[in-house]
Amino acid sequence: MSGIEIQLQNTMALQQGRNVPTAKQLAPGGDMDAMREAAQEFEALFISEMMRPMFEGIKTEAPFGGGQSEKMWRSLQIDEYGKAVANAGGVGIADNVLNEMIRLQEANQP
Repeated sequence: MSGIEIQLQNTMALQQGRNVPTAKQLAPGGDMDAMREAAQEFEALFISEMMRPMFEGIKTEAPFGGGQSEKMWRSLQIDEYGKAVANAGGVGIADNVLNEMIRLQEANQP
């Protein structure tokens, strides 16, 4: 299960009033690592979406540019740029998201 899936399950559980397992209650060896991964994936997604408008005005050259293939490739390229920026330290969103995830889990302890 990816970090984003775990984060979404925890958010849904909180909205439904159910207890969310704390970091200590999660599977051993993968608890904080999974949460950090989810936070970093969120930051990568956020950065990708912020970068997307930068590439909208780029014109392609004939004879090989343009078309659906280039649109798909450009989308994947921007996603990879976002991952690269997040892996290189990002802009600090992952740390804040991780801290919030921990705070929410600790607040829901019985």
